[in-house]
This record gives sequence, structure tokens and C-alpha cells, in this order.
Amino acid sequence: MIEISNLIKAYNKEVVLNIQQLTINRGEVFGLVGNNGAGKTTLFNLILDLIVPSKGHVINNQINVQESEDWKSFTGAFIDESFTIGYLTPDEYFGFIAELRELNQADMDKHLDRYEDFFNGELRGKKKFIRDLSKGNQKKVGIAAAMMGNPEVVILDEPFANLDPGSQYKLRHLIKEQAAEMGTTFLVSGHTLDNIIDVCSRLVILEKGKIVKDVPKTETTLSEIEDFFAGVKEEVGVEL
Repeated sequence: MIEISNLIKAYNKEVVLNIQQLTINRGEVFGLVGNNGAGKTTLFNLILDLIVPSKGHVINNQINVQESEDWKSFTGAFIDESFTIGYLTPDEYFGFIAELRELNQADMDKHLDRYEDFFNGELRGKKKFIRDLSKGNQKKVGIAAAMMGNPEVVILDEPFANLDPGSQYKLRHLIKEQAAEMGTTFLVSGHTLDNIIDVCSRLVILEKGKIVKDVPKTETTLSEIEDFFAGVKEEVGVEL
């Protein structure tokens, strides 16, 4: 589904991402973990053609993302609040995305009904602008919009951050449900290992811009990942 080859991003000759080869298969729930500055957001920004690589390329469903915008029709994403439109209300924004995805009102409502518990009665039917919402509620708007229209690929950067434990649990269920029912390919990053390991079928660790571990989820994956980060912490004195 997504193929990455010889992908390098450097700023002022400092290499912040260097991935020689990475393939993310169709229908996979791909989890990306790493310390701050490991290159997670940089990788997602390159996949979404938000920044230009210093070298290499990204192929999304046989489309080079730098050479064509056709991939956008089947790809949803939420990186941060800049992906929404702050001067709209949630309902106005959902209507805008539904129009882009060529959904009618009934289809949009059917999609958003799945998020009723996730929204916790705080978003739909309100007059508050997105920019005035809490960080957590802004994230809920962006995530629900990213998953609208049954996209083949959904990219979520730190989706569990700023969410209360109940909302984290509900989001885990929504991701797993959409992956199972619709075969959506998910790319999800995060710091909280329990959330990422629960929803993902495959885990990749980035460290200083390079892949240092790539494993399928098994009964021992959590302990293996925790042991890795414990070793990193002891070795370089980083705060996890």
C-alpha cells in the first residue's frame, strides 16, 4: 500500500530522518513509536507531501505523492489542529469535509453517529468555534473528519494525546472497528505504548531518524518495546 525508498530528510545538513526501505501493507494497522525528536512527525509529513524530502520518495497505492495529488482522494489524516478550520464550528467543518468526500447528509450523519460516545455530547449541535475548543476536543473533530468517507489510508499523529482515559479507550475501539470492518490501512504514532500496542498489528521504533525495531504484535511485544526504551533511557539518559 505504502512504499518508502531511500527516504532522507535533512535540515542544514543535519539528517533527521533516514529510512532506506519500508513497506506498509494494505489493511495493516501500523504503529510508530519513539522518543521526542525521533522523526515520527517528519515521516508522516513526508508521506502526506507536507514537506519535501532531501532524497527518496513515497509511493501511496502506486502513486508517487510528490508527482500527483490523486492519493488525496483515498487518504485521511490528522496531524495537529492546523488540519481543521478554526473559525468553523464542528458541524460546519464536518459538512465541509463531507462535501469534499462527496457524501450526502445521511451518509455524513451515519458516520458521525459512530462517534457519539467519543464526542461525549460536547461537539455536535454546538455553536462554539473549533479554535475555542479544548485541545482534546479539537483532536476529536480532526480524527472524526480524517476517518470520514471510508478512506483507504488514515494517518494519525499522536491521536491519544490530550484525550482523557475514557476517550482514549473509545478511540482505540473506533480504530480497531474501522480497520476490521472496512480494511482501512492505519498509520498511528504515539508515546503511550499501551494504546499503540492495543490497536496496532505491527510496531516500528524510530530512534534518531532510523528504524531500530520492526516487529509484529505478539503476546511479548509490549515487554520487548518497554525493555528497548528502558535500555535507551539507561544508555543516553533520555526522559520517556
